[in-house]
Amino acid sequence: MAYKFSYEKVNEIIKQLSKEYDIYAPKRFLKQGRYSDTDIVRYDKIEQVEDIVFDEKSDYAAKEILSPITQSLFYFTEDEFRESKEKNKKILIFMRPCDVNAMERQDKIYLQNGGFSDIYYKRMREKVKIALIECTEGWDTCFCVSMDCNKCNNYSIAIRNESNSWLVDVKDDDLTDYFNGEEVDFQLKFIEENELKVNIPEIKNKNILTKLKEHKMWEEYNKRCISCGACTTSCSTCTCFTTTDIIYNENSNVGERRRTTASCQVAGFDNMAGGHMFRTTAGDRMRYKVLHKFYDYKKRFKDYHMCTGCGRCIDRCPEFISIVATVEKMNNAILEIEKEEC
Repeated sequence: MAYKFSYEKVNEIIKQLSKEYDIYAPKRFLKQGRYSDTDIVRYDKIEQVEDIVFDEKSDYAAKEILSPITQSLFYFTEDEFRESKEKNKKILIFMRPCDVNAMERQDKIYLQNGGFSDIYYKRMREKVKIALIECTEGWDTCFCVSMDCNKCNNYSIAIRNESNSWLVDVKDDDLTDYFNGEEVDFQLKFIEENELKVNIPEIKNKNILTKLKEHKMWEEYNKRCISCGACTTSCSTCTCFTTTDIIYNENSNVGERRRTTASCQVAGFDNMAGGHMFRTTAGDRMRYKVLHKFYDYKKRFKDYHMCTGCGRCIDRCPEFISIVATVEKMNNAILEIEKEEC
């Protein structure tokens, strides 16, 4: 069923929902951007419809709710340990199709990884309901259509934001009691074409893959990439993390273990005991990231590539490195390798 509500009515609904749900959506934080006098848009709890930013792409993805930047895993003393408590409330997240598709990709990493399920992610994920934000235009760095992530039907409710009103399609029976108003004909629409497009290369065999890894194209990033990790921390699908033990005061037997977002693009991420390193240059790390997004993930899970085309990595890179341009260079490198093999 689909309904139309004024903002005033929407705020009443949000107030009622908040008793049972923590509600998250893209929210503006004034003067907290990376440049002077700039804002940042990221996911946070909202209390009213006016808190939600509809006309800008969020700088960071919705994944921060389910896999926070910093997360306490368990607390310990010299005698025992105790897992961090889970929240009692359910979670309602307002997301665009690319972020919904990104969450499904994270699900495979955290819940279907060789039969292992991450309990901290799972207990959050089980509480989540999705409020899909209709997205029909996108932005100049989006390429979701190329990645088949411009559409989705996995949602509890879907909304179209109009001038001072919402059209709401309600699919989830758990939410029907909250939405009761003027019935309307609402057909959800999706973006059909992006300004930015990418052609995903096919790596036909292991020999081509080996030569691609050794190709000179990656050397460019030794000069351009500063290994800051901004691309991966803003990425909607990256899942790398590290763990740290925080010791309370001066008693080394009392503290907590935290999981913290990390980045394969930062030098030292792959350091091993004994001083061994797998990827010593920025070009090595860029190659690892790009092939993981556009080859390894799909080869492992079979369904689709890891990248959803949200374009946040392009937006956030201080050196203006475009993942789309990088993939096109990879395309050209593969054609070059195939020509040499003929």
